[in-house]
Amino acid sequence: MTSLSATYYVSQRTGSDENDGRTCSTAFASLSAINRRHLQPGDRILLERGSVFYGQYLHVTDSGTQEAPIVIGAYGTADAPPRIDACGQGIWYQDYGTPLDSPTHVYHGYVSSAVLLYDAEHIVVEDLEITNEGSRILGERYSLGEKMNRTGVAVVAKDKGVRSGITLRNLWIHDVHGNVYDKHMNNGGIYMTALRPECEERTGVARYRDIVIEGCFVHRVSRWGIAAGYTYAHDKFRGAELKEAVFLNYGHENMQIRNNYVKEAGGDGITPMYALRPLVEHNMADSVACEINDRIYCEPGDRMGKVAAGIWPWKCKDALFRYNEVTDTRLNQDGMAYDADSGDGTVYESNYSRQNEGGCVMFCLQEAIHNTFRDNISYDDLGGTISPSENPDALLQDNVYYVRRGVPFVRKNMDGGNFTQVNDRVVELDFAPDK
Repeated sequence: MTSLSATYYVSQRTGSDENDGRTCSTAFASLSAINRRHLQPGDRILLERGSVFYGQYLHVTDSGTQEAPIVIGAYGTADAPPRIDACGQGIWYQDYGTPLDSPTHVYHGYVSSAVLLYDAEHIVVEDLEITNEGSRILGERYSLGEKMNRTGVAVVAKDKGVRSGITLRNLWIHDVHGNVYDKHMNNGGIYMTALRPECEERTGVARYRDIVIEGCFVHRVSRWGIAAGYTYAHDKFRGAELKEAVFLNYGHENMQIRNNYVKEAGGDGITPMYALRPLVEHNMADSVACEINDRIYCEPGDRMGKVAAGIWPWKCKDALFRYNEVTDTRLNQDGMAYDADSGDGTVYESNYSRQNEGGCVMFCLQEAIHNTFRDNISYDDLGGTISPSENPDALLQDNVYYVRRGVPFVRKNMDGGNFTQVNDRVVELDFAPDK
């Protein structure tokens, strides 16, 4: 902490915004009192356990330092964590400043975020419960095509160059009623994005370094569970071969996503994007893609994107996925546990998958190169264990696949690629598909 830093207490139960917020007995009552303050490096914002901040939000634009980060957390002895119920409040305008990699992807519009870190850095957010429901919004249907994008935690880099030192830890994020169609808005449980700066020549490229997302439980959110890194600079990552220099100029560095549990996300589970050597380990995705179906995904308009998978990268270089588990991903055009999607050098090792309706792993098309899938276990994945999907060079090594009788090893209509198997084993399970 610095000599100018302070600790601010907020209690919905006993506080008052007429207080100074500097002690437990003189706590603020609302998050508005924090939103109005200019925070300093080393400041701590502590929300009382058991407090419920209904219809409120926390939006931070200030930064700490590496030596004195701003910490947002909890105090008190109640069993329940402090809870931010945004209820569709906390509205801000998101604009990538450029169309995205598909003209069907929405790239600007209003977003509601319970917690927003906007051009901030060196911040820790921990030990909170966060929701952002839309059920009380008059006139809004759950599957409405033009529905508000909503986020539990949104992180944005825009006009201050590299944003470093952001940690999201031990958060319980649930019941976030976002827009199931908008893949790359800040929309879902946790979503981090980089938007085009007003003057990139002056401020530098908006991107991230030293990001940690750990120990979070993300439950019943739409669309994404955890997504980190979609960027306005996506056009710099075209093609299959991705040079490290491109990431050092336009991508994200030292991204770690670990020990998280994503359950019943409407779309994808966990995805690092445009990152150099991201590490994704000890996570679980359970029953994701549960809204990518004709019953809920029914008013897309001209949007594409009726695809979702469990844990996978997008346009990363040398991404490492290890010790993860994915189970019960729901069937859609993808629906598999793992997807080595467009990127260079993805490695999946020592992961486990079970009963995913779209299979175990896909190697997705021509721009996913140098992929390695090794020492993994697939148990009773359905539909077809692997999907080569016209991939040029996938390597499968030392994996064990427990395959139900009648389930093909290669998923129907997802073949056409080249893959090499070394010391793989396929073990037939002795029960039939209808048992």
